[in-house]
Amino acid sequence: MSTTRSVSVGVWVGVGSRDEPSDLAGVSHFLEHLLFKGSHALDARGISRRVDRVGGDINAYTSREHTAYYCRMPARHALDAVDLLGEVVLRPALRPEDVESERRVILEELAMDDDVPDDIAHREFHEAVFTGHPLGRDPGGRRETVTALTVDEIAGFHRDEYTAERMVLAVAGAVDTDEIVEQAERVFGDARCGSGQPLRTAPSTMGEDRFLVDDTEQTHLVIGGRSLPRTHPDREALDIVNHVLGGGLSSRLFDEIRERRGLVYHVQSGLAAHADAGSWLVYAGSHPERAAEVRSLIEDEIDRMAARGPTEEEVEIAKGYLVGAYELGLEDSGTRMSRLGGMLTMLGGLIDVDEQIQRWVNTDADSIARVADAVLGGRRIAVTLGPV
Repeated sequence: MSTTRSVSVGVWVGVGSRDEPSDLAGVSHFLEHLLFKGSHALDARGISRRVDRVGGDINAYTSREHTAYYCRMPARHALDAVDLLGEVVLRPALRPEDVESERRVILEELAMDDDVPDDIAHREFHEAVFTGHPLGRDPGGRRETVTALTVDEIAGFHRDEYTAERMVLAVAGAVDTDEIVEQAERVFGDARCGSGQPLRTAPSTMGEDRFLVDDTEQTHLVIGGRSLPRTHPDREALDIVNHVLGGGLSSRLFDEIRERRGLVYHVQSGLAAHADAGSWLVYAGSHPERAAEVRSLIEDEIDRMAARGPTEEEVEIAKGYLVGAYELGLEDSGTRMSRLGGMLTMLGGLIDVDEQIQRWVNTDADSIARVADAVLGGRRIAVTLGPV
């Protein structure tokens, strides 16, 4: 990206919360925190100062199927960014005192999440839609497992799971490719080799509706069900269905429930795609006295979409949005880096930009209607959180 003045560097590790034993739930997230406490050569303060000194930022996140560590700096510091992430990811100190201090931080993070009602509703929905399966667990872990995790267990997880064949180094920005590759060889050349990709089993059963009584100002509603895995050939058709249903300002749910009736501030649909399963959902928050009406309107729109699919104009708008938003995102080095790292980690290869655009453009009306019926017309569950 020769016209930018930035570089974004990411290390993507193809292991997440679904790959944890149940008694170690949250260890991926715990480890993500601990890696920023430093290595034997560089402590947490040293990491922060090294990034602040050049005006950059460094962060990470843990998902159900991968963990990503990323850094953004002025492009002239690209080699330093690669070196810093290599030190963080490959050579953590994992000191006992750091484990104890970060354990308190993570427990505070979990408590903070428990103060956000819509977060709780989404968490309960994922537990229900993937009931009894690791995909249903929150990546942050549970209080009891986070409290019980030991230094040796965390270090063992890093040793066994953070191996060379599960890692991708992704770089985007105004950089010299040969220099980046040489630096990667120096920094990551001693990464341990392991036994291949994690062994995963697909989820089977889906749970039931849930109602959680809470003294909130709004009733929070999540309705949804199972959808398509990440590599399914109908993924683009599902993208279009989702956008028409509740993915944008012109969507049916936003237009009908917020703009026309003024019943909510926020209503939106969304998708999650994993290696062997997926889910779709609609979220809305409304005054408790209007919650039943909002739920009825949402289910009516879902049923209507499943039965008849979107109109020709709606499909045209959705395609335009998906292509345009995708193109605009490519202007940012962080988005470019995430695109590369995400595809190589989760798909095992790259989809060319123009090819991805054509996949949306070439999706036909019959495929869209068929996917709407197959996904939205299937069994669905609802999670409601709020006052009685």
